[in-house]
Amino acid sequence: MDLNSLIDSIKNFEGITRKNSINHIANILKDTYNIAGNTILSFGDDASAIEIGNEKLALLAADGMWGKLMEADPRWAGYCSVLVNVNDIAAMGGRPIGMTNVISTKDKKICNEIMEGINEGVKKFGVPMVGGHLHPDTPYNALDVSITGIVNKDDVITSCDANIGDKVIIAIDIDGKLHPQFDLNWDTTTMKSDELVQAQIEVMNKIGSEKLVTAGKDISNPGTLGTLGMLLEASGVGATIELEKIPRNESIEWEQWLKLYPGAGFVLTSESNKVDRCIELLEEVNITASVTGEIIEDKKLYVTHEDQEAVLFDFQKDKITGVKEERS
Repeated sequence: MDLNSLIDSIKNFEGITRKNSINHIANILKDTYNIAGNTILSFGDDASAIEIGNEKLALLAADGMWGKLMEADPRWAGYCSVLVNVNDIAAMGGRPIGMTNVISTKDKKICNEIMEGINEGVKKFGVPMVGGHLHPDTPYNALDVSITGIVNKDDVITSCDANIGDKVIIAIDIDGKLHPQFDLNWDTTTMKSDELVQAQIEVMNKIGSEKLVTAGKDISNPGTLGTLGMLLEASGVGATIELEKIPRNESIEWEQWLKLYPGAGFVLTSESNKVDRCIELLEEVNITASVTGEIIEDKKLYVTHEDQEAVLFDFQKDKITGVKEERS
């Protein structure tokens, strides 16, 4: 395998490049995001965090389903709208409480397929869809979902607190299958029990409450290394990664695997003395976890494979979201 070709493919992957405009949009709100004075975390994380008293934070997140996914399978898009939002709350160490949606379509059949998928997701993950809004006359089909969660203030897992010397843990449920109409989705949930799938969400709350990680994100549209890149960007650090240590289902080639959106997958950073416990908890719920590298001061993401080394991102000149996150 030629590492430079792999790096070039990932760097130009649409799942990563479509994040490039986030910083521009976020900057419009830079003077008002904390206008009420209780915003703890805002842009750059999987969910924003609002202080609500009693040492609790409300976690707020939203996701719009990728148009390509909607075109391929509206029912699956409905299911995934639950999955991705629940994972956003889990990645913060929180417990999801409820969701609302915005459905835009004039096609009743597509609307029903979306709702059937949402209902399947609600049953699988145990998080209710409690309301929303329907646009019944749009010339396009779109689905957007927001979610609310809750977490103890001291237990929240951020994207911005990775420290130099931390170990990088990549954790993925490798027991899955590609979606037949959308081969960027690694389905690990539909064939498993509700109890196991919900335990994979709950484990992140346990990891947060035991203070086992310094930072974390769920692996999403940018894929495994793109998601790690967003964490590094938010924390203002770099990392070295050994490709062969990333958990992988060997039926999938590296280029595709690194671009997949897994049903259960997280990128975490942890102090050396807490790594073993973190991995133990993840593997108890069928998530394969491995130390794959280390956080470094040099603001670059280095990837090595056998005797090859390449830079995937140089954050002095490259950007994914462009957001350097800080706690308020």
